[in-house]
Amino acid sequence: MNKIPMTVRGEQQLRGDLNRLLKRRPIITQAISAARELGDLKENAEYHAAREEQGICEAQIRDIKYKLSVAQIIDISKLPKKGKIIFGSTVTLIDINTYDEVTYRIVGDDEADIKKNLISVNSPIARGLIGKEAGDEVSIKTPGGIKEFEITSVEYT
Repeated sequence: MNKIPMTVRGEQQLRGDLNRLLKRRPIITQAISAARELGDLKENAEYHAAREEQGICEAQIRDIKYKLSVAQIIDISKLPKKGKIIFGSTVTLIDINTYDEVTYRIVGDDEADIKKNLISVNSPIARGLIGKEAGDEVSIKTPGGIKEFEITSVEYT
């Protein structure tokens, strides 16, 4: 089984989601019991809604438990800081063509959220940046075409 990289923050977020779902379980069970008491289950919308919610909740619990079981938790604060871009590092880039500045943090697939500038380690940009240093210029093939960046800083937070 291949391990999937995940930051400490990502693990904490998943564990929080798991705890929230586990606390939701008994509430859903009570809703199913209450709906059963309303009578005929064939036409009982409350019962069917509660059962559907239970199925979704259980699927999410299984999914999170699986992700945690295959996660390789990487604590960036404990890794040597040699100036190279690695998993978990925060990178500031300048687009060479537009001079726009952008900062990305390289995270695991499940943690990625482009709106928060969290990019997956498996994304084209992250793959093109891994191993580079501040001051390097890189050309990265993306689905939108070739992007050229200058790396202005690398942080390990």
